Amino acid sequence: MRHLPVAAILCPLVLAAQNPTTPAPAPPLRPDMVVATVDGKPVTVAELQGLYRTVGPQVQQNAAGDPVGFLRQYAMLKRLSELAEKQKLDQVSPYREALAAGRMQILYQAVIQHTYENIPVTADDQKKFYEANPDRWTQARVKVIYIPFSENSAAAGGSKKPLSEKEARAKAEEIVKQLRAGADFVKMVREHSEDPTSKAKDGDFPVISKSDQIPDAIKQAVFALKKGEISDPVRAPNGFYIFRAEELLVKPYEAVRDEIFNEIKLARLREFLDSMQKGIEVKVENEAFFRQAPPGEGKPGSR
Repeated sequence: MRHLPVAAILCPLVLAAQNPTTPAPAPPLRPDMVVATVDGKPVTVAELQGLYRTVGPQVQQNAAGDPVGFLRQYAMLKRLSELAEKQKLDQVSPYREALAAGRMQILYQAVIQHTYENIPVTADDQKKFYEANPDRWTQARVKVIYIPFSENSAAAGGSKKPLSEKEARAKAEEIVKQLRAGADFVKMVREHSEDPTSKAKDGDFPVISKSDQIPDAIKQAVFALKKGEISDPVRAPNGFYIFRAEELLVKPYEAVRDEIFNEIKLARLREFLDSMQKGIEVKVENEAFFRQAPPGEGKPGSR
């Protein structure tokens, strides 16, 4: 059985609000303030704000563009749900189970959100985390020369014949030799690098952090350098990088305090959920039940 989500029931509002207008600033609204009347019954701020929270901001935009159309759809939703209750459909399978499952999902999400919001994290917790993970905040500003290679000359295209891996390595090693002998790095970038983005910036590469998701070979090479030193050629899947360390930095505590706050909260939430899960005892008494087809599947008229 397929169930239409609330958003689908309210979807005509998307078409109705072709030209939504931005409402003028309004005074603060009390939760009990009546904002409309539908079928002679008052509709309050609290009632509509509760609906907005469940169906998302798009519905609020539609309501602003066509309040009457929105309220008609809302009234239709209420009428049909009340009719379903009068017919006791909420007590009939599979609706009864679907309502129970939906309630369980909402409460599951609610307790996780509530737990997360109420996990205490002190300034001392954050400072200790910062001091215990110095590598997380270490950064390097570098310049780079990129020498690509390809074993498939036809695939490369263009008039310039691509270098093989062996040729690219030899060229990169020669460049490193010249750089360590005093050659101008920016000049070598302009003459040899084939990474258009960094070449346009005289070899400047995005700042690299130890926590970045980049190849370990690059991180190891970069963070082994002292300011001004030149790396050996670092092999990548399609080329070799040559790095020069411009500056080694450490992100200040103030710049990562909020990141640390959220990370500690998430870690403690995971600990809470793990402890809950570890306390669950499960024993399968009838494995045949789990191997059988779901009820109704494969039967005529079941779809």
